[in-house]
Amino acid sequence: MTSPDTQRPRAGSDILRTALRRNLGAMVWGTLLMGLYQAGETAFPIALGLIVEHTMRDRNLGSLGLSIAALAVIITTVSLSWRFGMRILQKANTTEAHRWRVRVAACGLQPVARDVDLKSGEVLTIATEDADQTADIIEVVPLLFSSLVAVVVAAVALGLADVRLGLLVIVGTVAIMSILSVLSRRIGSSTQEQQARVARAGAKVADLITGLRPLHGFGGNHAAFRSYRKVSTEAKLQAITVAKVNGAYAGAALALNAVLAGAVTLTAGWLAFDRQITIGELVMAVGLAQFIMEPLRLFSEMPKYVMIARASATRMALVLTAPPVGTPGPERPAAGGNLELDGVRYGTLRGLKFQVSAGEFVAIAAYRPRVAADLAAVLAGHVPPGAYEGAVRVGGRELADLSIEAVREHMLVNPYDGEIFAGTLRTNIDPSGTSRTVPEAVEASMLTDVVALHRDGLDYGVRDRGANLSGGQRQRLSLARALAADSDILVLHDPTTAVDAVTEQLIARNVAKLRRGRTTVVITSSPALLDAADRVLVLDDGVVTAEDTHRNLLATDEDYCLAVAR
Repeated sequence: MTSPDTQRPRAGSDILRTALRRNLGAMVWGTLLMGLYQAGETAFPIALGLIVEHTMRDRNLGSLGLSIAALAVIITTVSLSWRFGMRILQKANTTEAHRWRVRVAACGLQPVARDVDLKSGEVLTIATEDADQTADIIEVVPLLFSSLVAVVVAAVALGLADVRLGLLVIVGTVAIMSILSVLSRRIGSSTQEQQARVARAGAKVADLITGLRPLHGFGGNHAAFRSYRKVSTEAKLQAITVAKVNGAYAGAALALNAVLAGAVTLTAGWLAFDRQITIGELVMAVGLAQFIMEPLRLFSEMPKYVMIARASATRMALVLTAPPVGTPGPERPAAGGNLELDGVRYGTLRGLKFQVSAGEFVAIAAYRPRVAADLAAVLAGHVPPGAYEGAVRVGGRELADLSIEAVREHMLVNPYDGEIFAGTLRTNIDPSGTSRTVPEAVEASMLTDVVALHRDGLDYGVRDRGANLSGGQRQRLSLARALAADSDILVLHDPTTAVDAVTEQLIARNVAKLRRGRTTVVITSSPALLDAADRVLVLDDGVVTAEDTHRNLLATDEDYCLAVAR
């Protein structure tokens, strides 16, 4: 049976129902306490009216003292019920927002990517702002009911003084809510569009920051800035539209509430002048007319917050309900490190076919960078098996039949632009803290000079994206992480493009030595790595056109010599 936390919501409304269901206890207690708070607030002008009534009519000090004591009890009740009610609701709200942030983050970190047309910046916005606004429903519903309690208590109290006053409050409240419900729908649609545009702006700036150095390199930073400014301007204009709608809603709510309060006050004054209600009842009516504006304001704003929560939940559903790009199988690869591509057609690959035996060190020289990128994407599982023709076999079994977890355990494909995370050198090399080959990996990747350069050694702090490391240091750190994983099959894509020739030569020898007896594939044009390999496969126009050792190919293949010789 699937627990509520692991069930996949089908739509935004399901997300809201899930949030309400698992916080039902907190909402019940919050509603009771906030209802008690609103009832106490409403009782305050009623008590004042009774004090005036006893003072003017009975001249009874005992009754006056009792009323004052009741007023003190009401004030204490209001203070305590508000404090503990909001504590319960805000704790539940914060906890629920955390749950949804974790759910959205978990979807983004799953081994199988989801088929959702959102960039990382948009997913980040959904995991933060939308998760918070969705969780606000936990506070909105109790506050809605507590505000209703205040309106009902006020209507009953006024109805006891004169039925017409009670009916005026009830009819006026219904009219106000009917008018504002129309405006709240506009707020929901406008807010959803604003959230989408802000998310796109966030995604754009995240992409620009990631590619800032290359942009500066070829002078594209000005064009990139204009692109971001356009997206940001669209988000700003939509935010202004939402602000206008919210302003119209708030203004309408305030005006309607003021009209109702004024109507109650004038009606009570007319009834007192006509001697149909007493002076104490007039004081109570005027006090309630002033007080009721606040719960009416809360009551009238609740539909707006419900629509905002629904819009945010709908955006979260885009991530949470997105199907996986591919459906992995249940099997595991057989022992060993065989890797085979059989007639693979994808992108620039044109029926690519080759085999790497267990324990072999093979280098692949692709004349076109796009071919290398497509090959790496297929091997990494970024392309689902159904999206390409042919078969990829790992350990004698096709990728389509293997679970993604088993593939990750058996084969590691390290990209040329491996991400560096905030933390330390050690946590970047061995995130799980379970690797037994960290020293060997550090030495093989020639990261030893970086470690020796700092007093903290492997515990040297690394900033987000490796901002305090050079390009070559980041690349060697990524390579050390791949080597420390010690997987049966290791695929490296251009692991030494940012290091000097001497360091590259040492890395090539070290990798060959460390990986001896384990299957290693390097997609590269580096002469040092090509020379360290047992054999080289030459890819031209998406197919293998030559196969031999690096030195034999240099001697016999002119095109190869021109492509890789430096």
